[in-house]
Order: sequence, then structure tokens, then C-alpha cells
Amino acid sequence: MIGIPQAISTSEGFTPPGPGEFNLPPIFGSTENSLGYLGQSFSSGVTKPMVLVVISGFLAIGFLWAASRRAALVPGRLQFAGEAVYGFVRNGIARDNINSHDAMRFVPFLFTIFTFVLINNYYGVLPVLQFPSMSRIGYVVAIALLSWVVYNVVGIARHGFVGYLKLQTMPGGITGPILLMLVPLEFFSNIIVRPITLTLRLFATMFAGHLLLLVFSLGGEYLVFEYGGIVGILGGVFSWVMAIAISFLEMLIMFLQAYVFTLLTAMYIGLALAEEH
Repeated sequence: MIGIPQAISTSEGFTPPGPGEFNLPPIFGSTENSLGYLGQSFSSGVTKPMVLVVISGFLAIGFLWAASRRAALVPGRLQFAGEAVYGFVRNGIARDNINSHDAMRFVPFLFTIFTFVLINNYYGVLPVLQFPSMSRIGYVVAIALLSWVVYNVVGIARHGFVGYLKLQTMPGGITGPILLMLVPLEFFSNIIVRPITLTLRLFATMFAGHLLLLVFSLGGEYLVFEYGGIVGILGGVFSWVMAIAISFLEMLIMFLQAYVFTLLTAMYIGLALAEEH
């Protein structure tokens, strides 16, 4: 199975999977040296996560095309599913966080982010694929930076550069020397930290969840086939049951992380367009 590491047993026992398991070998091409940070590295070859990210784009486009190509007043199942996802993003995210005059302008952007992140998250529980693309920090950084650029650009376009900086760094109704402390803090919080928190929230959750699944899955394999005996078999079965239970929990978390990422992006756009901070 591509991208699924095997449990490593030595004379000392089971060696649990670690961050290095996320450095998948390239399907073709060569790999550069690892950076050694949370198992993340850069590769000059084509790796499984790269392929999955490209496939996700085709999946999203294909689903939406199939759902809308025979649009009818009474929707079929596929059209109903597409409209349900679109309506969820439009009504539950965009309109709730961006003023009604501007909300519809950003629905396509928010819908794209939600579907893209959701598909790449759910790769982690799909048989054979079994690797969430968002557990690779580079992809999350790219999406977070795109969101950062969008809400800052629309804020500057609405208020002007100076007006936007004032909106983001000077809380309304506060004057006096306290601003000497608040302005740098607000600038750091609203301009610098937001893309970092967006990145870490999604990346760390997908990374930790997939690593936990590997520990229970491969641990169960080691207990049943290497450790043996009644203790090993019972422990291995319990470990596999835990892996299945965690998989169902991960399915919920994967949806929530796509929702939270899109929700925060919508909130930041709404705050950038607001007349008062």
C-alpha cells in the first residue's frame, strides 16, 4: 500500500511510527535532504501528497460539473448534494460573518477553500490513499497565505492603506497613551499571527490524527504477528478496534477543521470590510 509504513520490529520490540513517516518516497524523481522539522521535507520528485492535491482539484470540479450540468427545479440526488454544500457555505459561513452587501462576492472563494480542504482531509480515511494532504505543512501554508492576501487586499481596497491599518490596530473608543502598547499588539495579532494560527490549527490536527492512527494500526499488527500469544492477540485486536474508533472520530474532526478554516477566513474578511474594529 503506497504511503503506509510498516511496523518496525527489532530485538528490542516495537518501534512506533514517528514524524519521519510523513516523508513519503517520491513516486518518481529524487528526494532532497529532510529539514528535520516534524518530519517535513522538500522533494524534487513527485510524491503521493502532490498527486493527491492535484486529484482533489479534479474531484471537486468533476463533482460540481456533474451536480450542475442537468440542473432542475426539483433536484436529483447529485444536484441536491452539490446545492447542500454550496448552501452550507453561503448561508452558514459567508452570510453569518460578512455583511449582506458583500457576502455573495466571497462565496465562490470560501466554497473553493472549504471543498478543497475537505477533500484533502478525507484522504486520510479513504482505503489505499490513507494520507491527509493537509498533514504536509506546505499545502496549509499556501492556503493560509492566500486567505491572508485576500482579506488584507479587500480591506485596503475598502478603507485605503492607512485607514485599514488604523482599523486593524486601533480599537474603537480607546485613546491616550494606552495606544502605545495596544497598537503593536493589535498589529501583531491581526496582521502577523492570523495566517500562522490558521496554518498550525489545520496542519497540527491532521498531522497528529494521522500519526495516532498509525500508532494503533501498526501497533496492533506488531502485537498480533510479532509479539504473539493470547496477550498479543487480545492487545492487537483492541488496538485495531481503537484505530477504527479513532477513524470515525477523525472523520468528524476532518469536517470540522475544513469548516473552522473557512469560517475564520470569512470572519477575517468580514472584519477587514467592517467600518469599526
